[in-house]
Amino acid sequence: MARVYNFSAGPAVLPEEVLKKAADEMLDYKGCGMSVMELSHRGKEFKQIFEETETALRQIMAIPQNYKVLFLQGGASLQFAMVPLNLKGKNKKADYVHTGQWTKKAIKEAKKYIDVNVIASSEANNFTSIPKLDANTFSKDADYFYIATNNTIYGTAYQQIPDTGDIPLVADMSSNILSELIDVSKFGIIFAGAQKNIGPAGLTIVIIRDDLAKGVADDVAVLLDYKTHVDAGSMYNTPPCYSIYMAGLVFDWIKQKGGLKAIQKHNQEKAQLLYDYLDTSAMFSSPVEKDSRSLMNIPFVTGNDDLDAKFIKQASEIGLKTLKGHRTVGGMRASIYNAMPVEGVKSLVAFMKEFEKENS
Repeated sequence: MARVYNFSAGPAVLPEEVLKKAADEMLDYKGCGMSVMELSHRGKEFKQIFEETETALRQIMAIPQNYKVLFLQGGASLQFAMVPLNLKGKNKKADYVHTGQWTKKAIKEAKKYIDVNVIASSEANNFTSIPKLDANTFSKDADYFYIATNNTIYGTAYQQIPDTGDIPLVADMSSNILSELIDVSKFGIIFAGAQKNIGPAGLTIVIIRDDLAKGVADDVAVLLDYKTHVDAGSMYNTPPCYSIYMAGLVFDWIKQKGGLKAIQKHNQEKAQLLYDYLDTSAMFSSPVEKDSRSLMNIPFVTGNDDLDAKFIKQASEIGLKTLKGHRTVGGMRASIYNAMPVEGVKSLVAFMKEFEKENS
C-alpha cells in the first residue's frame, strides 16, 4: 500500500527519510550484527548514539550550557507531577495558565502537592484562544509559572511567551517543540512527549536549568527526582533506547533541512495554505481566534455533524487520514507537524474545495 497523508495529532507522521534509514539499520546497526533494539544501553554503540543525539538537539535548539537534557519515560503526563515535586519551595505555590485538557490535568496533579493559582483561563470560550495575561496578576512568591505553549486539541498557541522575571517558567511543548525558533533561556524547564515532532512514543525530553535540579524530599520516589536523572546522565534505569535512536535520526533530518529557521518557514507556509482557505470558505471555518492560531494543529468544522462525518469518510478513502477532531471539539483537525510535506496540505485543501463545491 502506498504511503498516505497522516494528519494524526500523535503518534504522528515521521519523516520518510528517517523511516527508510531506520529500516536499513533494523537488523544490523552499522555492522555490529544487532538491531539498536538489542544493544546494551551501557555498550559503546548505544553510548555513541546517545551522545550524538543529545549533541544534535543542543545544536538545533541552541541550548545553553547551564541546561541539562534528560531522556526520560512516562510521557509528558508524568511531568505534571515531577514539576511540582521538584520545584516546590518554601511557598509551595505556582501560577498556571489554563488553556485546555492538558493544563487541566496538570493543574489537577499539581494540586496534590502545592497551591495552584490559575491566573488566567480560556475555558469560558471553549479554549478557542490564548487568554490575555496581565503581569500584575502574577504571584511574586510563586515557585514557578506554568504554560502549555501549544494546545493540540484546540489548535491554539502562544504567539508571545510571557515574561515571568525571576520566577522559573515551565512549558509543556509536547506538540510544538522543534517547530520554530525559541529562546531556551526564557524557560526554567521545557518538556515534551516525543510522539509529535521528535520520534515514536515512549520518550519524553526534559530540558532543565541546572539550578532547578536540586533534589526532592526523602519521601518522593527516586525516579521522580530530576537530580537522579541528571546525576545518572539519563541512565539511572534502562532508557527508551530505540526511541532515543529514532529521535537522533529526526534531529539529523532537521539539520539537513536547514535547522529550525528553515523548519519554521516551512511550517508557516503549510499553515497559511490551510488558514487562507478556511478564511474564505463558505462551508468550512476555523473555531480558533486568529491571534491564537497554532502552526501545528488546525481544527475546522462545517457546523453540521453529518457533513463532518461524510467529509472525514471521503477524505480517508483518498488517503487523507486521521482528520477526525477530538471529541471535545468535534469536526475535523489537521495536525501538520514538521514531517507533513506541503504537498499533503495542498492535497487536503484541494479536496476541501472539491467537497465544498459538491455539497453546497
